Parts: sequence; structure tokens; C-alpha cells
Amino acid sequence: MAISSSCSSVKAVNSRWTTPSPSPVSKLAVFHRHSLLPNLRYTPNVKLTVTNASRTVEQTTLTEDHKFSTVGSDQDDPSPFPKPKILVAEKLGEAGVNLLREFGDVDCSYELSPEDLKKKVSESDALIVRSGTKVTREVFEAAQGKLKVVGRAGVGIDNVDLQAATEYGCLVVNAPTANTVAAAEHGIALLTSMARNVAQADASIKAGKWERSKYVGVSLVGKTLAVMGFGKVGTEVARRAKGLGMNVISHDPYAPADRARALGVDLVSFDQAIATAEFVSLHMPLTPATKKVFNDDTFSKMKKGVRLINVARGGVIDEDALVRALDSGIVAQAALDVFCEEPPSKDSKLIQHENVTVTPHLGASTKEAQEGVAIEIAEAVAGALKGELSATAVNAPMVAPEVLSELAPYIVLAEKLGRLAVQLASGGKGVQSIKVVYRSARDRDDLDTRLLRAMITKGIIEPISDSYVNLVNADFIAKQKGLRISEERMVVESSPEYPIDSIQVQISNVESNFAGAVSDCGAISIEGRVKYGVPHLTCVGSFSVDVSLEGNLILCRQVDQPGMIGQVGNILGKQNVNVNFMSVGRKVVRKQAIMAIGVDEEPDKKTLERIGGVSAIEEFVFLKL
Repeated sequence: MAISSSCSSVKAVNSRWTTPSPSPVSKLAVFHRHSLLPNLRYTPNVKLTVTNASRTVEQTTLTEDHKFSTVGSDQDDPSPFPKPKILVAEKLGEAGVNLLREFGDVDCSYELSPEDLKKKVSESDALIVRSGTKVTREVFEAAQGKLKVVGRAGVGIDNVDLQAATEYGCLVVNAPTANTVAAAEHGIALLTSMARNVAQADASIKAGKWERSKYVGVSLVGKTLAVMGFGKVGTEVARRAKGLGMNVISHDPYAPADRARALGVDLVSFDQAIATAEFVSLHMPLTPATKKVFNDDTFSKMKKGVRLINVARGGVIDEDALVRALDSGIVAQAALDVFCEEPPSKDSKLIQHENVTVTPHLGASTKEAQEGVAIEIAEAVAGALKGELSATAVNAPMVAPEVLSELAPYIVLAEKLGRLAVQLASGGKGVQSIKVVYRSARDRDDLDTRLLRAMITKGIIEPISDSYVNLVNADFIAKQKGLRISEERMVVESSPEYPIDSIQVQISNVESNFAGAVSDCGAISIEGRVKYGVPHLTCVGSFSVDVSLEGNLILCRQVDQPGMIGQVGNILGKQNVNVNFMSVGRKVVRKQAIMAIGVDEEPDKKTLERIGGVSAIEEFVFLKL
């Protein structure tokens, strides 16, 4: 479906007045119940408009430590913003719960039925779960868009429907680092206890037996361990296994080869890993590609007598196939902390097998890890509700904090350029093809533009649609609306200290309600850059201008002659409309020029008609930022 647009212009045919949503965004933010990223400019002292169900706050001061204080409202209401409601559906460490209570209203309700969960999320801004709660599409549907963030207290997110979360604009964050060491240590504990039959020997002695010859173990020194998945936990397992004198190989299609080499680990193919290892330790996520990847065919390719450890996800193993491999002797022993169904049935053949050592999902169960996970997920959820992009977000552009900080003013610029560009497209043929050109002195690999593309998409869609767009669902909604967004990067000679020299947005195959915005190639074209931390419009069509993108904007195409600035300024001044910036761009003296005027207030219709009535003005357009 194409997007069509129109905007207010006295000389444009079929024009209409529109009121686009307030502008976003910054890494610095306060909680906004309607937005993942709030409406905030990247400046030391800012003004913003935040609308909620009860009132509108006109001015807010953001201090350097990210706290906020209300200094005015439409009702002179000095009360603070309503606290977000956070539902904690599974046991969370007290340190994390206390941190959440400092920020929002926390409801700790455990062991909820699916129906009770759906009822509570309809009243919640955030939901925190562990591995036992299924956050399904039905849960997101029941939330009706109110749920802004789901926090998974742990590494895996297979119990959260990521596709549904993305479609409903809900950010999903996890806590992938706090329990890394605990999970790795448990993997090594299972490895060593399995090799020496610790659990079976313990049970034997407690049963009154003394069976030294039955529980002869195997040595680890010199044996090959295949680490299947070389992420955070897999890396730590490999590090510790090397300390035990084992030869470590790994399979992970996404692992950096230099990191593996630094640990003395060889990256090999899947088939090579399982065919050469005496021990196989699983550390891969559960995805459609990895579900039951260890099956009859996989076990048939392994060395006879291999030993298997799993502290990742139970679903990566076909448990019936593993029983058959144990019975046939292909797999000598297995040590499992996770299962397809948790808790597993009491009569499970796998659980009862004499060559299997089991623990009840204890990978992250140390006091230190539990507190660490609780704090990590609480900080991620609170940060998301404030509008910050978490480094642990799993369904939004993953951007390092230092990169996010550097790009912050360009994020504001990108959204405003998208908002301006779509208002320059006239109604009729819908917007479909958009090209974004980034000019930068940096190498292609040193410029992450995913955030910028998302914000341009937001700026284009929101003013002419009832869709709410955020960094989570921008690409999905663009595809849904039929938008084709291409990106191009151009290397220019400028200071590499700054990530981007300029951003250009082009809309092709549409008519414009302001002919001056159409470039020589026939596309609506605008360009901007950041100056002293503030976004500026620097080019309209083929005319150079320089105007701060604050407040609102009037563009006039006119005959270049003396007195034009004074005439228009006088009209605005008489109506008490304050001009904050003005710039004139021209190609040839005394021919055509474009005047760009930044205004703090929105002029009324009669004022705009007076501007349009100036004889030398050929066309003009009023644009909301």
C-alpha cells in the first residue's frame, strides 16, 4: 500500500492542514506512555510536548543526570509524570525489584495463568519474565499496544514471540552477560562430574553399595571438546576447558575467527566438530534452524563413545533420538541441565537412563548470577521505558552505547528530514520510493546507519498515517506500507571526527506541492547536517539554504530582489510570530531564490495568505517539524 500525503500551502491545490505527531528523540529521555523513544531534542536544555491521557506538559527541563522536573503545563499541574507499570511475572532477585520500584509501580505476580497474564499486560507498560512464562502473540494482542518492553531475565528469548513483539512495536531485551560465568561453570561442572561418574557413585554409596570398579571414569587431558556455539557462554567454557588441558574446537557460523584464535580454539564445520570430538558441549540458541539439530542423523556421525553436555536449550536435542544413541553406545554419557519440557515427566526414559546426569536448569543458579541478572534486566527495562536503546535489545537495531551517543543528534536530524520530505509530496500519487544518501569521511564499515534509516522511516510515515512507528517496528511498517527505502553512502573530504557530514532524503516518482524542492533529477530532495549539536536544513531541491530545524518552517520560492526578507518578516512580526532563523539560497543573482524561515509559532491561515500575496513570491509551503 502506497502512502499519500498533503500539507498546508496557500498556492497548492487541494491542500489541507495536518497536525503530525510530536517529534522524537534522544538517547536522553523520560518515560512517555505512547512512545518507545520520547519527544526530546538533543540539547542541554530542552522543551518538549508529552501527551498522555490526562494532560499535556508544555515544558520540561532535563538535567545532566537524566532526571526531570516539570516547570509548567496547560493546567499548571506540578505533579510528576505517571509512573510506568511494570509486571514481574517470575521470581526476580530483590536487587532488581528494588531498582524497578525506584522507577515505576511494580506488580510481582508469579505463576499466572495465560488468561491472568493477558489481563495484567493490558494494564502494564513493561513485562519481565524468565524462561517459564510464554509471551505469545495472544499476549501482545491483549496488551493492545500498551506494552512497551518485555524483559527476559536470562539469555534465551525463545519463550517470547519476537515477530509479534516487533509488529506491536514492543521492545524485547534480555540479560545476556550477568549469568555467563555461572552457566559456563555449570557446564564445566557437568563435564567433569560426568567424566568421573560423580552423581552415580554418590547415589550408589548412599544406597549402601561400594562399587569402585563400576564407576571408572575417563580423563579430560588431551581429549577434544567441541563447543557448539561460540558466544559468551561457549567462549567461557572453551577458556576453562583449555585450562583442564583439553583440545578445544568450535562450530559457530557467526563467531569472529580472531577471538577463537586468541583462545587457541579452531573454528570448524558442524560435521567436522561432531565427527572428531570426544566431548560435545552445546551452547547454541533455540531457533527454527537449531530445533532438534541433534537427532538420529547427527548422532550417527559422532565418534562412538562420545559424551554430551547441554546447558543451553533442551529443544536443540531430539530426546528420543538421544535415548536411542545412549542405548546403542554411540553416546556413552550425557549431562543435561535443560529439557524440551520443563520440568520433564517423572517416567521419562531419558531422565531415568543410568548413563545420564541431570540437573533442574541450574545454569544461572548462583547467588551472584541471580542478583546480576536481576540488576541487568531491571536496568535494561527501566532504560527502555525512559526511551534509551538497550545494548541488549534483541528486536531493534543493536548499537553500542558509544555509537548511540555519537549518533544522537543525527537521529534527530534524520527524523526531521523524513518529516519534511513527506510534507513536500503532494496528495495523489503515493510515496513509495525513498533514497537516503549519507555523506561521510569515514569508511563504509565505520558507519552504522540502521538507527538513522529507522528514524527517517518514522518521519515519513507518522505525519500521514495512523501507524505509530518506533525503532523496533520501523522496517516492518515500511514494508507493510509498500515503502522501498534504499541507502547510499558517499565518501567526502571532511573531518572523520564527526560520523556524518550530511544526510540527503529523496522521494522519487511523486509530485511536489513546492516545485522548488524538486532537484534536477526530478525527485523531491532535501539535505541537512548537524551544526554545534543542532540539526540544520542545508539544501532544498538544488538551492542551498541554512536554517535550524526547530519550531516550524516556511519555504518560499521567489524572485531574488531586495526587501523580500523585510516584507515577510514584517508580516510575521505583526502577527506576533517569532522568527528564529532565516536563510536565502539562490543560484544566480536577481533570478530565483528560496527563502527558508524558521518560526517558533504556527502562523494562522490569514498570515500565510498574506505571505502568499507578496507579488515576488511564486510559491510557498508551511511545514511542521
